[in-house]
Amino acid sequence: MLKTEELQLNIGPQHPSTHGVFRMVATLDGETVVHLEPVFGYLHRNHEQLGEANSYLMIMPFTDRLDYFNSMINNWGYALTVEKLASIEVPERAEYIRVIVAELSRILNHATALGFMINDMGAWQTALLWGMREREKILDLFEMVSGTRMMCNYFRFGGVVRDIDATWIKECEDFLIGVPSFFDDFERLLNDNEVMLVRARNVGTLPKELAISYSVTGPVLRGSGVPYDIRRAEPYGIYDRFNFDIPVGAVGDVYDRYLVRIEEMRQSVRIIRQALDQLPDAQGEHINKKVKQQSLKPPVGDAYARVESPKGELGFYLVSDGSGNPYRYAIRAPSFINLSALADMCRGHKIADVVVILGSIDIVMGEVDR
Repeated sequence: MLKTEELQLNIGPQHPSTHGVFRMVATLDGETVVHLEPVFGYLHRNHEQLGEANSYLMIMPFTDRLDYFNSMINNWGYALTVEKLASIEVPERAEYIRVIVAELSRILNHATALGFMINDMGAWQTALLWGMREREKILDLFEMVSGTRMMCNYFRFGGVVRDIDATWIKECEDFLIGVPSFFDDFERLLNDNEVMLVRARNVGTLPKELAISYSVTGPVLRGSGVPYDIRRAEPYGIYDRFNFDIPVGAVGDVYDRYLVRIEEMRQSVRIIRQALDQLPDAQGEHINKKVKQQSLKPPVGDAYARVESPKGELGFYLVSDGSGNPYRYAIRAPSFINLSALADMCRGHKIADVVVILGSIDIVMGEVDR
């Protein structure tokens, strides 16, 4: 039997399919991956150190630029930590608005992430264009309420910047009526497609025990069959008031992660409809007006709070020394933690499968390189 020498191949850091400025050093035996090492740091922006040099309010727009697809949920994770640190109450109406925009963000993320993953297979532009179409509708809603489409800077300590009105609610309800057909079309196109089945089934398998040991979270963990979701395990905001299911996979491969994200979008629609039905009347406050946003000085202490972002557990840790700036500001970023399992997911597969497996993790380098 012919034995060839192993080859070391650099994928990136400028490779167009690596979801950002990111490098993978792959050791190959022929076309089979023997070992793979992720290399970060090309996008490092001193995010955490900048946070320690600015006031609590000034950090809020910085969080937009972590997972820049999901600024709304980034805002919430940070706001939740400051509220815990400073014992700030959030009005009822604001809690519902937060849930609505967060779940819209989850739909936006998964629709786009799946489109990119299919594109990574070298298959169809159709799925990506459909996903981007739905993303645009949600960005229109974000622009209506925050004034901007991506870097929303919408949350404040004790609420949100501005209320939603009847026009916005009507636009949101119209979106909820139309988006289920997108899910159905997506599944009709892909679920039984021969290319999808060959490129996704039994590819990038992450066993349940390994997923837990790597501390991965989000759809990657649930795709491996672990029904862990912070919205259910440790409900924050008002998530304990809503009925929704936690979809899980059986094998833990690329195909399971795809199916989990499709079903999670359906569950997000379900949550938003409940939130709109339960939304307190317009007389309810959208922000706690007693909070002095610009001059906030939490008491000495520390706090950690976490949210279920579309990519997994997004956590913020703050230490206060009683001044107007955090003494310590640190982030638990799901993209960074989930990448730790990449080498095991790729080992034994062909080099052509690596980019597809990476796409199924769904990373954004803005929160990997902090």
